[in-house]
Amino acid sequence: MSHVWKMVAQRLALGLLTLFVISLIIFGAVELLPGDLAQSVLGQAATPETLAAFRRELGLDLPAHERYLSWLGGVLQGDFGNSLANRRPIADLIAVRFSNTLFLALYAAAISVPLSLVLGILAALWRNSIYDRAVNVATLSSISFPEFFVAYILIFYIAQAGIFPSIANVSPDTSLGERLYRTFLPAITLTLVVTAHMMRMTRAAIINLLASPYIEMARLKGLSPGRIILRHALPNALAPIINVIALNLAYLITGVVVVEVVFVYPGLGQLMVDSVAKRDITVVQASALIFAAAFVTLNLIADVLSTLSNPRLVHRR
Repeated sequence: MSHVWKMVAQRLALGLLTLFVISLIIFGAVELLPGDLAQSVLGQAATPETLAAFRRELGLDLPAHERYLSWLGGVLQGDFGNSLANRRPIADLIAVRFSNTLFLALYAAAISVPLSLVLGILAALWRNSIYDRAVNVATLSSISFPEFFVAYILIFYIAQAGIFPSIANVSPDTSLGERLYRTFLPAITLTLVVTAHMMRMTRAAIINLLASPYIEMARLKGLSPGRIILRHALPNALAPIINVIALNLAYLITGVVVVEVVFVYPGLGQLMVDSVAKRDITVVQASALIFAAAFVTLNLIADVLSTLSNPRLVHRR
């Protein structure tokens, strides 16, 4: 198992290096934005003295590398600074919004992961059948449409029928049942987008293993096709399946921006879009860095789990 821990340490170091590079890109992109940030925030009526004081308050009068190091040092301590729009600490703003985004991602994952596994296993069991072709066509059609198009279709047919609300307005006081009800449409939208990847990977991984000698031996022993897939093929196909599931979970967390905007869901993506409109650059920087950290973390988890699920990698000889 020592090589597993070594791999984890290597992946963690690479993830930290990736986040450092991403932080440079985020800060550099903000620096390259046209216009004067102080003028954009305070408006055209601001006096030169007010603009100068505001620049000193934000540290805009310092060189770019000093501002970056100051920002990075604050991030490492959990201090993202204050919002330019309402002067509140960014950590307080992000905490509630990120928990909402995480809830929506987990809600969609709780629907999409079991659904994808079942559809993929049945498609492998009855491959080249009418069911297999119908599921492939349906899932590929759902993933071919942009998220906002799928969201508006669901709103048009389901929300207008009064079955589920079109606006997912939740608050910290909302009960779990009410929260699940109000966020059902955004969760289904995300489910339709990510199910195809996971289903097709499950199907491909299992079909690839069905030609293995030990599967042929299981068939010769008279085991049923369902037992062969569930007991013999599926455990050995977990590595690629775990990888694609983790990548899609990363998408569920980082790719919810459009869905949150369409359904007016108070998540981190909605906060990021609102902050861009208000030119609240400090919140945009913090949101982008958190999205990147979530994506890198889930990729690290995917590498570790796919390694642990493969006995040949865990027990080397």
